[in-house]
Amino acid sequence: MKARWTADRIPDQRGRIAVVTGANSGLGLATARELARAGAHVVLACRNTAKGDAAAREIAETAPDARLDVSALDLGSLDSVRAFAERFGASHGGLDLLINNAGVMAPPRQVTADGFELQFGTNYLGHFALTARLLGLMQGGTDHRVVTVSSNAHRYGRIGFDDLQSERRYRRWRAYGQSKLANLLFAFELERRLRAAGSTVRSYAAHPGYAATNLQTTGPQGLDQRLMRVTNRVVAQSAGMGALPTLYAATYPGLPGGSFIGPDGVAQQRGYPRLVTPSRAARDQEVARRLWATSEELTGVRIEVSAGVAVG
Repeated sequence: MKARWTADRIPDQRGRIAVVTGANSGLGLATARELARAGAHVVLACRNTAKGDAAAREIAETAPDARLDVSALDLGSLDSVRAFAERFGASHGGLDLLINNAGVMAPPRQVTADGFELQFGTNYLGHFALTARLLGLMQGGTDHRVVTVSSNAHRYGRIGFDDLQSERRYRRWRAYGQSKLANLLFAFELERRLRAAGSTVRSYAAHPGYAATNLQTTGPQGLDQRLMRVTNRVVAQSAGMGALPTLYAATYPGLPGGSFIGPDGVAQQRGYPRLVTPSRAARDQEVARRLWATSEELTGVRIEVSAGVAVG
């Protein structure tokens, strides 16, 4: 890779349709803004559509010709995921780019509308179901991509199949690490299945390093939150810099499927995008296959990956 890749090097995205989850703030907003500035038609998929509308207005200030839609999506509700996918399919003939970005980090234990632990349900299972329901719209043509956003926190995660929902013991940071490891396992397993089927779609993963967003202050509580308010000011890079690995994975020409992109700085905390190596746990194909099967069972959504992707 060439050094210091920045958003002004994004290829022309005119004629392409992108869905960005969690696009109302932080990394999602920065990602949606740069894709729109490059000409993509961007759907801002947001739990709070009022905040999504405000984000769309903010993007339009810097990209007056931007094509933007705001659509309700609560990744903590499988019904909301299904409804979003149905609306999108009814109004768009296809999808070029899916950015699985939205997430929550280290809150007190809560559950989603479907009874899943909030971080595992929102960060991972919601995106698994969303990808399953949109994948069929991505077949045909060229350069269709799914980019799933993970975190350096995947390195301390483990997939606890005996307690996936942290019902017996909840440790908020361990649960966050599990959800981000699950994101990576899914991204890599999806790529393997797409290649085996001869699909035209590619799957990628990215992580932002340490970027200053509201993720650090809306989930963590107490001392963790106070510390992160400080580190956001003095340590973290901007959301715009944190979005660069995702944008690189989404747009860099000829990028091999299954690539994992992160910052090039010390400990991958900040810097410009480059290929990075995931943990050994993220490359465990047996765990990935088991997680995939478990996810289909939990969500009730089954992905049959083929040259013509089908979802059941």
